[in-house]
Amino acid sequence: MEKAQSDKKAWFWVPSLYFTEGLPYILVISVSVIMYKNLNVSNADIGLYTSLLYLPWVIKPLWSPIVDLFSTKRKWFFFTQLFISIAFLLIGFSIGTSQFFVLSLALFWLVAFSSATNDIASDGFYMIGLSEKQQSFFLGVRSTFYRLSMITGQGLIVILAGYLEQRFMDNHKAWSFTMIVVAIMMLLFALINYFGTNSAIPEEKNLQIENEEQDAKPRFIEIFVSFFRKKNIGVAIAFILLYRLGESQLVKMTSPFLLDSPSVGGLGLNTNEVGTIYGGVGVVALTLGGILGGLAISRHGLGKWMLPMFLALNIPNLLYVILAYYQPESIYYVVPVVFVEQFGYGFGFASFLMYLIYLAEGVTKTSHYAIATGFMALGMMIPGMISGLIQESIGYTQFFVWVLLTSFPGFIILRFLRFPTDYGKKR
Repeated sequence: MEKAQSDKKAWFWVPSLYFTEGLPYILVISVSVIMYKNLNVSNADIGLYTSLLYLPWVIKPLWSPIVDLFSTKRKWFFFTQLFISIAFLLIGFSIGTSQFFVLSLALFWLVAFSSATNDIASDGFYMIGLSEKQQSFFLGVRSTFYRLSMITGQGLIVILAGYLEQRFMDNHKAWSFTMIVVAIMMLLFALINYFGTNSAIPEEKNLQIENEEQDAKPRFIEIFVSFFRKKNIGVAIAFILLYRLGESQLVKMTSPFLLDSPSVGGLGLNTNEVGTIYGGVGVVALTLGGILGGLAISRHGLGKWMLPMFLALNIPNLLYVILAYYQPESIYYVVPVVFVEQFGYGFGFASFLMYLIYLAEGVTKTSHYAIATGFMALGMMIPGMISGLIQESIGYTQFFVWVLLTSFPGFIILRFLRFPTDYGKKR
């Protein structure tokens, strides 16, 4: 009876907690690109500065012990979510100023650091508040609602901004209102998460677990060092950094490509169309690809699918070369390209995540997985920083050709990667 009651409570707070974890991330990393493009920021600046926003997720393992040492996970995620709400409100007000780019970018930085901290606290509460069996059961639920946050961010919020652009005929005013709406949403979810988890786990039990965790914190440096003592760690890190080399640049320039006018090599779509494509078709394809990728690995193991999934991630980028070359006027040519590319990304990313799980195996797998995902974020950040500069130098068609060529280093490193071929296979 007690377990059933606990499950009912978890059904209330797990979905909202992970929706709130995904929403600020997608707004910082993806929606900011669309916003700045519509506010006439250059592609070079968009690529450089929005890619730097990955940095908090790169280095978040460095301050994760602070979240463990002080206060409770529930208070951490409540106050970080509250701070994110305030930051988005200030972003909304800053957009109407003459220094909107500098001000909004600084506030996005604060959102990024708070969001990375919120990830640590939310994941920690998930592990504390649920038993091991419950964690496994709700894994799909948290993943689903994280995906729904992407649909909301890349889809509904972008569509709202597009609607307001057409109504106000003023992009600054439209995005200012949009960010204020986001701030209100984040405030509501912060309150829902705080009070929704209040009875999920007694506060005194939370504090007791926190105190027990403090005794293990001096081992943090040892845990960090042990990651770099893993066998073939140099090849593993090179793989993490190179596997998504092409995609890390593509993801920063696809929205500018779709929004730019045909006179500069773009397709001339409006904000509503981009929001509908990526928030609807794109997320559906991404989810399907991820599900099928996971099923494929569980059936045959990682060894059989590593190369096919790498190709699935990179070959669809050729379609953007074709789009840039022919510049079709109809949106109906764009939709299947985005579907195939996002499906390939979801399918191909499954093998990458499975390898990270393998790399983190051991007693300290939680910490090692956090370090591995930090390198993953670094692999997205550095190439993305120069993507806009490259695109402006050579044009969209040649840029997408360049993206294809940058997949070759990852292809080469696959030959040197070592892992059990049946890893991940369901037994």
